[in-house]
Amino acid sequence: MAMKVATCTAPTNIAVIKYCGKDDEALNTPLNSSVSVTLHQDQLRAHTSIASDPSMDRTRLWLNGKEQQLNKRTSTVLREMKKLAKDAARWENAHFHIVSENSFPTAAGLASSAAGYACLVATLAKLMDVEEQYDGQLSVIARQGSGSACRSLYGGFVRWEKGGLQADGSDSRAVQVADEHHWPELCAIICVVNDKQKDTSSTSGMQNSKATSTLLRHRADKIMPGRLQEIEAAYKAKDFETFGRITMQDSNQFHATCLDTFPPIFYMNDVSRQIVNLVHQYNAVRGRIAAAYTFDAGPNAVIFLQEQDVQELTSLLLHAFPTSSPMPIRTSMTIKRDGPSEALRQAIRFPTGMEDTVKMMYVTRVGGGTRVRGPHESLIEPTTGLPSRTSPTSESSDATSKSCPCAWQQLAQPSPQLLGSIAAVALVLALVLSRSR
Repeated sequence: MAMKVATCTAPTNIAVIKYCGKDDEALNTPLNSSVSVTLHQDQLRAHTSIASDPSMDRTRLWLNGKEQQLNKRTSTVLREMKKLAKDAARWENAHFHIVSENSFPTAAGLASSAAGYACLVATLAKLMDVEEQYDGQLSVIARQGSGSACRSLYGGFVRWEKGGLQADGSDSRAVQVADEHHWPELCAIICVVNDKQKDTSSTSGMQNSKATSTLLRHRADKIMPGRLQEIEAAYKAKDFETFGRITMQDSNQFHATCLDTFPPIFYMNDVSRQIVNLVHQYNAVRGRIAAAYTFDAGPNAVIFLQEQDVQELTSLLLHAFPTSSPMPIRTSMTIKRDGPSEALRQAIRFPTGMEDTVKMMYVTRVGGGTRVRGPHESLIEPTTGLPSRTSPTSESSDATSKSCPCAWQQLAQPSPQLLGSIAAVALVLALVLSRSR
């Protein structure tokens, strides 16, 4: 078997109805069903190449340029995917070289594991010519790597079904409710408050919540069924008012279960709460729900809104949370440099002392699921099976700015010297024009 290489990319997804605990730890199945919006890969994605060759004596993994030890979940995904290979006997004892990069901070509450495991499954499926035996089978395997990864296989609006009727967990899988073309005007602004490793991982946090929070079980049993139906209907109808209200209510309740956990878990911080306050003020000024925040297991905010409001809210956020970063926004959308209107500035009570508390923002929109990439996008050198580049490129500002062009990369004000030069040139030009008349 000659060396074979496959490459895929996968998006992240943001749950608007969140799952807050696991029903079965071994199967990685949830206490309640959940739904999410898949984000476009223009800014946030996992990029994975996998090679296999008879000469490989062990499976190796590189993440963002650094070799990592295989964890139990990754090994589980590899084992289960081998079983589905078109020629299972051929792949049974195969080893792999896996090279993966994320274009966003890993383990900082931006669903990087969802994109990573979805990408792993999609790339293995391409490498081994895997065909699903029933709808959603690949999502069942992705779920065993990271629960929310099952939703990142698909674009648009995706439900992760709780399941529970099948002993092997095969009915806990992802289903696409609406594809990425259904509501193309839906956008998201991600405010990166913290790009470091989380103090409390999602997994350990949920384990403790399940053991100690009475609100968690009430939420799963009594509230979730009706809430899921309502938000799915709102998404299908493109009813942002209802979609936004439920999104914020569910985020608030998720973090209420974190506080109800003993000892309590604090994923949000003071900056997160200032963002919440700003969104509610903005909606009050607009007289409608124009923006809707949600927070996963971390302080970073995701704000859903429609395209018509992107320019205004982005300007407002940058005014409220000024940054010295040379590239505060990463987007492929066109965003003007204008600040918020004077009327909006007068109507909003802006927080103080917020300089450099929001490190950067991604501005993006709803997007599609996993994609197969060509050989020119491979991260593996085909002659050696090793990473084609040894340093991470996706998390550096320079690399991201090259691969993800930003329409608003530099917000620094012009220096007094520059303003003086401009004024001098303007004066000379005026004199020349006056003499020529």
